[in-house]
Order: sequence, then structure tokens, then C-alpha cells
Amino acid sequence: MGWNLGLYNGSGSLQFKCPVKRRFLREGNIPNLGAAKYRRLISPRIPSGVTAFVWMAAFFSFINPGQAQPVLQVLHNHVRPVVTSGQAASVGFLPSAQRLNLVIHMPVRNQDELASLINRLSDPTSPDYRHWLSVAEFTERFGRTEAEYQKLADFTQANGFAVTYMSPNRLMLVIRGKVAQIEKAFNVKMRTYQHPAENRIFYSPDREPSFALDVPVSHISGLNNYSYPRPGGGPRPTELSAANHAGGPGATGSGPGGAFLGSDMRAAYNMGSNTGSGQTLGLAEFAGYTPSDVSLYFSNIHQTNSVPITNIVVDGGSATTWNNANDEGEVCLDIEQALSVAPGLSQLRLYIGPENFGVGVDGFIFSQMATDNIAKQLSNSWWWSPDDPTTDDPYFMEMATQGQTFFSISGDHGAYTGINLIDEGYPAEDDHVTVVGGTALTTAGAGGAWQSEVVWNDFGEGSGGGPADDGATYFPIQSWQSPVINSSNGGSTTLRNSPDVALQANFVNYICYNNGSCAGNWDSRFPPQRFRPRS
Repeated sequence: MGWNLGLYNGSGSLQFKCPVKRRFLREGNIPNLGAAKYRRLISPRIPSGVTAFVWMAAFFSFINPGQAQPVLQVLHNHVRPVVTSGQAASVGFLPSAQRLNLVIHMPVRNQDELASLINRLSDPTSPDYRHWLSVAEFTERFGRTEAEYQKLADFTQANGFAVTYMSPNRLMLVIRGKVAQIEKAFNVKMRTYQHPAENRIFYSPDREPSFALDVPVSHISGLNNYSYPRPGGGPRPTELSAANHAGGPGATGSGPGGAFLGSDMRAAYNMGSNTGSGQTLGLAEFAGYTPSDVSLYFSNIHQTNSVPITNIVVDGGSATTWNNANDEGEVCLDIEQALSVAPGLSQLRLYIGPENFGVGVDGFIFSQMATDNIAKQLSNSWWWSPDDPTTDDPYFMEMATQGQTFFSISGDHGAYTGINLIDEGYPAEDDHVTVVGGTALTTAGAGGAWQSEVVWNDFGEGSGGGPADDGATYFPIQSWQSPVINSSNGGSTTLRNSPDVALQANFVNYICYNNGSCAGNWDSRFPPQRFRPRS
């Protein structure tokens, strides 16, 4: 509880115990208290002649190198601006016994070498062209060392957390623990706040996390739940349905009411006999679904699905439950369109995370997609507002070295503004993903060939484009965009343009969802799942 000091006052040794050591260690060092205050705290029973000696002995015990406090590692971008500005009103604290999931991310090693390798892998003139790495090779060159990764795991366990997942790439660690453990380990208080734009309470640390660990950490996801992943797809808004209840211009598909099916894309985009034979497709999802909805889709359109669906449930997710019909609708739309456009797939892998994990689960899903390294085409049709837009980039970079292509929706409402809640664009601004925009397609008839196509800006509700921007950084133009930029298309010759590619996406898509509901007026905002695997 305290410490013992042995003093000599001329008549022998005097032993006493100081009861205030822990208080000093907690509140600061002795000189900040002032000598007089310190003397009053410890000297009532000590002869005045030895008080100065006691003070000096105690002082030197604090500056003993063996007892020195380690330097704290301080992170950034965990407290949202609405909290730091006071816009979100504090309403209380999280219960100390409540348990949370956290994902601890570590930065890649040899960042410059990794960026150079990615460029060489896609350069036909390089000896490294398409010489993809295995997960083990990526980890050995760019993951953290085994010692560093183990040190992180040891730190979390020493602070009472349960380690629930250790990633093969040694770049992220998933832990679970009580709020009290989080507050103690990371020197924060977990408060609750009224969301300024939504009718709900969210939690957040009151300050940036700091902790005594000498291996690098880039971010701790899950410390706040300010933003939840939201589906890109949805039914046609009421005001637009009144304007064109049949499904919008270009409704020339082979589905009910002229709605497009996934299979229509093969004829419209001249895919020929390419059905994805022998390939595996991976989808990132943040809700579960009802398998009978998928079966009903194929029954209604008189097609048969023979592709096995593998559900990979990530850290508390559920393959069969969801919060609302639009969430389940996004999952069903992704599955139905993908299987209809690519009926020859060997497997469809759904990576399903929990909706109530907030933005913490995205890195977990992307890391597992990369380290499974089974699906070479990966797709995301959800958007969210991240704490830090750079958090997931190492996993996209790993995919790029392993020959995995990650497609993501581009977002709505015009060109990038740099404000994620308006752009609905993340992770589209990451320059290691392929961004898919939307068009309004007209075919030569049901199941027919391409006839015409324009950018989808349906009654002002569709997408524009612009330079990719994460709010702080504009990304340089990518090599595949440079040859096609000219005065007629108005793209930037120096900055990466968004989207990279585009195809049919407006409100003319058939879907079955929500335990048996079927409709032909869904948009796919946008349809990365329609980019069929290469044969």
C-alpha cells in the first residue's frame, strides 16, 4: 500500500510506512504538490529533525529509473468533431460493466516498398507484373513482426481484455472487454452523446486514447458508434415513383414490369459465355438475410441457382437477422444480381458483420477477405463515415498485392465534397479500390443488346463524379485513367477521377426481399456486384 523508509536519528533506525504513495503516483510527482503540503501529509509522527531527509528519500524514489513511467503512445481521430466542438450534447456515461468489441489496427511495415510493389505488379513492362504475393509473403514483408504483434496481444490481455481474433497478416487484433477496462487501458472516459443528425444516443471517448505500449498502433476502431454502415441500394422514392411508376427511363429488362435482372447484363454488356466459371466472388455485408427471399427471386424469374453460398459471420454478426428491410434488401440485391449475372461461380462468399458494431467492423471484414485470399473479386455496396479514412487502406493494399480486385459504390448526389455524410462515398475515396458509378441503360428489348446509356442523374437523385477526395487529401490520377481523359469528358488530368467504371444502376432492378416482398423499382447504387468474375 505504501513504502517503508529506514531512517537513522542518532538513537537507532526508525521505520515508518507512507500511506500516500498511490495517491502521488496517480496525481503527479511530489514537487508539484509543494514541499510544505508534502511535509504536512507525511510528517505528523516524524521528528522534525528528519523531515528533510524523509522528503529527499521519497523524492529520489520517484525519479528512480526503475520506477519511471513509460512514454504514452497517443492516437488521433477517435473523437468526432461534433464531440470536440460541443455540437453533440453529453448525456451521460457508458456503464462500466458494458462490454464492447474493439479492433486494434497496426500500420504496415515498409510502406514505400509496398506502394512501389503495387505499381510494379500492374505494370506490364515490369518483371513483377502479376507476380502476386501469398498471404504469408505479404505478412513477412509488410505485416508487423511476430514479436510486435505478440506484444500487442500481451498488452491487451494484461489489461483484462479477451483476444477474440488474431489476423494472419499481423495488422489487426480484435478484442472484447468492459468499459472500465477500456477506460483504464486507454486513459479515456466513455461518455454518451445525443446524435446531432439522428434520433439516437451514441458513445465516444472524451479524449484521444493513449497507452503505454512501444509497438505502433494506427487506430482503435469501435471506441465510438457515431456512424453505422448504410446500404447503398433502396426502393424508388415516392416522389419519383409518381413521376414514373413503371421504373424509370430505359426499363427494358426481361424481369417483371421490364425491370432488369442480373442476366440481362450479360447480353447488354457483351459478356458472351463468361459466367464466372471456376471463380469465387466475395461480398461485404453489414446485415443478415432470409435465404428464402433469394430462392423466391430465382423462382419468379424462372432461373435456377446452383451456386453455393458461404456465410462468413464476423465478430457478432448474424447471417439471418437484420435491423430493417432496406438493410436486408441490400444483401438480397447483392446476392441476386451477382448469382444471376454469374451463374457459373464456384462459390459466393458473404462476409457478414454486425450492424450495431458501427464503423469498427469494416476493417475486420476487409482484413479477413484479404487473408482468406479465396475470392479474387470482392464487392461492397455500403457506405459509412469513418473515424479516419486511412484505417482500411492497408487491407486494400494487401488485396492489390495478392491479385484481388475490390469494387465499391461511388456514392450519390454529385461530385465529391469531402464530407462523407453528403458524399456517401467511403470507402470509394481510397485509391486502392475500383470505384463503380451508375448509368441509365436502355437495351434493344427484354434480354437484348445494349442500345444506349447515359449517366444516371434520375430527377436529380443520381450520381455525378469528380476527383477522389477524403476531405484532406486529393489522390493523384491512376494510370488506367490517364489515356482516356480528354477535353470532351472533362476529367482531371492530374487527380484521380471518380468513378473508375460505370454501368446500369438506376431504379429498374428486380428484387425479392423482406420475407417475400418483390419489387421492380430498386436502384443498385451502385452495382459493383454486377462486375462478373473473369473467366
